[in-house]
Amino acid sequence: MCNGYLGRQLFILFLLPPLFRMAQWYQLQQLDSKFLEQVHQLYDDSFPMEIRQYLAQWLENQDWEHAANNVSFATVLFHDLLSQLDDQFSRFLIENNFLLQHNIRKSKRNLQMEVGSIQNTVIGMLDKQKELDAEVKGVKNHVIDVEQDIKTLEDMQDEYDFKCKTLQNREHESNSTSQEEYKKEQMHLNKMFLSLDLKRKEVVNKIVQLLNATEHTQTALINEELVEWKRRQQTACIGGPPNACLDQLQNWFTIVAESLQQVRQQLKKLEELEQKFTYDPDPITKNKQVLQDRTHSLFKQLIQSSFVVERQPCMPTHPQRPLVLKTGVQFTVKLRLLVKLQELNYNLKVKVLFDKDVSEKNSVKGFRKFNILGTSTKVMNMEESTNGSLAAEFRHLQLKEQKNAGSRTNEGPLIVTEELHSLSFETQLCQPGLVIDLETTSLPIVVISNVSQLPSGWASILWFNMLSTDPKNLSFFLNPPYAKWSKLSEVLSWQFSSVTKRGLNADQLSMLGEKLLGPTSGGSHDCLIPWTRFCKENINDKNFPFWLWIEGILELIKKHLLCLWNDGCIMGFISKEKERTLLKDQSPGTFLLRFSESSREGAITFTWVEGSQIELVLLSPAEPQFHSVEPYTKKELSAVTFPDIIRNYKVMAAENIPENPLRFLYPDIPKDNAFGKYYSRPKEAPEPMDLDSPKGNGYIKTELISVSEVHPSRLQSPENLLPMSPEEFDEVSRMVDPAEIDTVTFRLFQDSTVEDSRCS
Repeated sequence: MCNGYLGRQLFILFLLPPLFRMAQWYQLQQLDSKFLEQVHQLYDDSFPMEIRQYLAQWLENQDWEHAANNVSFATVLFHDLLSQLDDQFSRFLIENNFLLQHNIRKSKRNLQMEVGSIQNTVIGMLDKQKELDAEVKGVKNHVIDVEQDIKTLEDMQDEYDFKCKTLQNREHESNSTSQEEYKKEQMHLNKMFLSLDLKRKEVVNKIVQLLNATEHTQTALINEELVEWKRRQQTACIGGPPNACLDQLQNWFTIVAESLQQVRQQLKKLEELEQKFTYDPDPITKNKQVLQDRTHSLFKQLIQSSFVVERQPCMPTHPQRPLVLKTGVQFTVKLRLLVKLQELNYNLKVKVLFDKDVSEKNSVKGFRKFNILGTSTKVMNMEESTNGSLAAEFRHLQLKEQKNAGSRTNEGPLIVTEELHSLSFETQLCQPGLVIDLETTSLPIVVISNVSQLPSGWASILWFNMLSTDPKNLSFFLNPPYAKWSKLSEVLSWQFSSVTKRGLNADQLSMLGEKLLGPTSGGSHDCLIPWTRFCKENINDKNFPFWLWIEGILELIKKHLLCLWNDGCIMGFISKEKERTLLKDQSPGTFLLRFSESSREGAITFTWVEGSQIELVLLSPAEPQFHSVEPYTKKELSAVTFPDIIRNYKVMAAENIPENPLRFLYPDIPKDNAFGKYYSRPKEAPEPMDLDSPKGNGYIKTELISVSEVHPSRLQSPENLLPMSPEEFDEVSRMVDPAEIDTVTFRLFQDSTVEDSRCS
């Protein structure tokens, strides 16, 4: 839990508008339609655009960056915002604007409810962090107090020992001390002994309390904070939010470890004091073994828990696909000890093992076995890490499959991409009187032998880390659990946001939900999806499963469509029915971009609406026509960029001049405004037939363009509609005013004349 992150979370609702604080609200409204559409997506019921509109000046004058990192200041701003809304409500009340009064009241209520919920959550997290900070500091301060008490105890014991020896010497000199003086000094010694005994009991009791506090704090660190970090690491591995705050955990772990080390030294000091002077019943003698054992146990538990895999196994060639390893390809993995003690630097030698103590090797038929190649040992040190943590990074490991005498059978219950394996890491901490074995394991990995298995292997990694938190559950796919659509949809969106700047919106996820669950489900969040439906069964009437279709689209975006996807130009996931619903009321030539549902390797197409010329003649609405081009795959996009395809696309019918039907990117963005910055710039070149040019080759340069041939019967034009039969003309005359017919006829005649003059 990081302070900056938590502060930003508390009032994230109010930080959306100030993203534009450098430009005034009226300037924002002058942006191109494409960007305005993105602005619209920023505002919803949690922070309506009306608030941004009516409170523009106030919002732009606040210091939101300070609010993002200061909860108290953010709270003040929130209450100021509510006051501003009250003032605005009063203005609408004076104007008797009932609708806007209602909207402002509703907005205020929603803000109070939502921010209240966020505030409670974040304040709870802040309180928890502060509580842990206080507990860790409390342990440290408690150790310091015990240290002072032991010094006091040592002084008291030295003084008592000196007095005893002095009295014993006087006792041998009978004439030097009277009987009364001797008794008086003896009584004083008895009092000193009682004080010494009381102090010993006090020190022992304080150490017991210290260990109790340490155990309580340590339990919270290991069973809560560390578990949460490991879960966040799992989420980050499959594309979720980046993991963080390991440095804070290291700080806490190190302070507690240093405290326990000091307690060990303090117990040794007590043992020395006991050896110098003891009695019956001596509280040190009575409790020292229990305290030593408990301190050792706590330190051992802390050290063993602090040994973690900071960065999971990953091939450098596929950094966004960790935990899928290919035989013969190098991979890296990084270990870290969260207890950063100087005396451990270069003293921990880590060894890596593959599938150690994995029962599946013997219990699952056909389970493969591998050897690790490369440097399998590494010494942990503080020099290799940029933050000075105690770490060891393996950079040159490879896997090689063990070949059995017979041929491998494929009759096992798991396919190779469902086989889960693990890497184990071992080391040993040795200190005087202390030997601790440390071991940790990676998250389950999938081992492939061909890069074509990577998509299926990654699907297994997604499914496991989405649904399981037990890294030793390597039999997971013998009976894989179902996934809720609410969780799977989030993970699917991560696959896009982790490699691009955009995840999937609600409409896109709804389409994917219907594709997986069927149109009757409505993309319900509670619907359960089996593993086989996600990754193994062919979807609908296609010959490939859902996940491989998604993977193909991801590859297409990364290699050919990244800028267009990031800009929001690609609607992408939309059904043909929804596509026509969106386009039917748009201007002729309006088009949108969607991914093909019939291509396994990933393909993109565009569909445009064509206005009917019947409307021009009859002056009444007619059913629009829709056209979709044959989808473009990586093969076509490798030759010509998609923006250039859109720019140069032509439709041509027999004996017709080809023309580009694409005019507006949905909803109404001029095509060149949306794609112009991505058009290829023409290269300066000599005249095509300039053979004298040193670089001339005598050829006329060519350019690849996409042309669709459309049968004339599909083109609705005035030539197809005129001349009319007398009966048809009478029917039109009854529906349309004669003057309007004359106007339209003149316009068509004029257009035809212009066209003829061009041809001549």
